[in-house]
Amino acid sequence: MNTSNFNQGYAVVSTQPWKVSYQQVKLPAPTPDDVVVRVTHSWISNGTEGSCVRGERIGGDTPRRDSDPLPFPFVPGYQKVGVVEWTGEAVCHVSVGDFVFATVSRVDNMFFDSAGHVSPAIQDKSQVWKLPSGLDPVSASGLVLTQVGYNVGTRAGIVPGDQVVVLGDGMVGQWAAQTFQHRGARVLIAGRHDERLGLFKTRPGDRSLNTRNAALVDVVREWAPDGVKVVADTAGGMDSLVSLLPLMRHGGHIVSAGFYGTKGMIDIQTLRDRELTLHAPAGWNKQRMDETLALLAAGHLDTLSLITHRFPVSKAGDAFDLILNRRENVLGVILDWED
Repeated sequence: MNTSNFNQGYAVVSTQPWKVSYQQVKLPAPTPDDVVVRVTHSWISNGTEGSCVRGERIGGDTPRRDSDPLPFPFVPGYQKVGVVEWTGEAVCHVSVGDFVFATVSRVDNMFFDSAGHVSPAIQDKSQVWKLPSGLDPVSASGLVLTQVGYNVGTRAGIVPGDQVVVLGDGMVGQWAAQTFQHRGARVLIAGRHDERLGLFKTRPGDRSLNTRNAALVDVVREWAPDGVKVVADTAGGMDSLVSLLPLMRHGGHIVSAGFYGTKGMIDIQTLRDRELTLHAPAGWNKQRMDETLALLAAGHLDTLSLITHRFPVSKAGDAFDLILNRRENVLGVILDWED
């Protein structure tokens, strides 16, 4: 196939703060190390992409300061699934016709040269995973974000029966809680949305807590009278995290995956009495992606139940409006590219 056929594509473009549209974009020519993917579904990362579209970040985990430029236009996102249409001569792990997961692609004439919601997707071969036979591609379309939850859930050393508090009932919080469960922990997930908390499948010893209705510290103290081994913050709630420090066991772990903007300050001295360890997971790598995909294929991680909305990609502006303005309960949002 002539690679000149891939010079143009369509993408979800954030043109200015709070504004998103679906439009044609220019793409770079694929190289021998690239895979070209025809996207079928992409999954919006509500927290990261919403923050970027609002103009709050200058990079993935870098808050934007007043002295920084506004990073527009750009193509948000970093996760999708689709079908391989072309492979470079250096590619050997996937073939034309395979269903694959892909992370960031490349795009021209934007503030950033990386892109998530774009098709065809021009991908470096290292950012493409062949999907296991029989796995619903939609379930893997948010694999990077699922891996973030897995990363949170595997950072801390625990043994079965240890008690873990997960702050945040969003997607990362859900997948972190599922991962801790898989490792044998007793999990309390705390959030502010009954609909989301109801999606967490509790086991004996687990608990879900709506912090609008009960005091977090009081409930955790009663639930874990001998102390909590891990507090994992996925919501950027520094006050809630700090309030639980006195309830943590000696040698416990803090796992922080929330976005705090420019206010992510914690006093190290307060961690010393109980020799607490702070983990700050971010991004993705091949090993964690492989492990997350294996758990998903084995049924140990659930993604499909977290999908609340699907939009044709041409209505991406409506999808982001829903996420940015919280017009109704929203969690997993899928963009369908071939309806």
